[in-house]
Amino acid sequence: MSAASSPTLSPAEARADRSVTNHLGMWVFLATEVLFFGGMFLAYSLYRHAYPEIFRQGARTMEFWPGTINTAVLLTSSLFMAIADRAVGSERRRLVGFCLGLTWLLGAAFLGIKAFEYAAKVRAGLVPGRSFRGPPGTGPRLQIFFFLYFAMTGLHAIHMIAGLAAVGWLIVLHRRGELTPLRAEPVAIVGLYWHFVDCIWVFLYPLFYLPGR
Repeated sequence: MSAASSPTLSPAEARADRSVTNHLGMWVFLATEVLFFGGMFLAYSLYRHAYPEIFRQGARTMEFWPGTINTAVLLTSSLFMAIADRAVGSERRRLVGFCLGLTWLLGAAFLGIKAFEYAAKVRAGLVPGRSFRGPPGTGPRLQIFFFLYFAMTGLHAIHMIAGLAAVGWLIVLHRRGELTPLRAEPVAIVGLYWHFVDCIWVFLYPLFYLPGR
């Protein structure tokens, strides 16, 4: 008896299978990231409940406008990433290249502003440790606020750097002509990650910049 021949998939079916697999893999990865950040958000919630005045004091030392501008920068970058995702499916190459490039530049601008904020905190002696010196009238417990600030925003910045590398990879693929309606999936996958990182910042911004204002 001859063995039954295995069914073969058409190219369209094979692409659909790969798309489902890749999207599922990204969603699983993002779920693990939610759990990872969730632990830090839980720690923030517990300490803020225990020391509400300390967190209000810490928030008053934050540069409000740089943080607000950075929020607008990231939201705008997500908009251009979404436009690139739509445009690649309609073969609008110039629009895809423009949106990907602008997304990368806005992400880099976010990190530049964040580096400016970090430098200001270092000069003011607000890095937790032996050399920590809070504003007059604040106690040593203010270090809890700044430890969480540097830990959570620093982790977010690392994810932003990874996102910039991924968008840079998309730009290279675009210049090679490898992003087409039949191969638009990389933009969608990277877009999911980029929107996730932006969403994390939308939660970080009110936690550190708005209490007590």
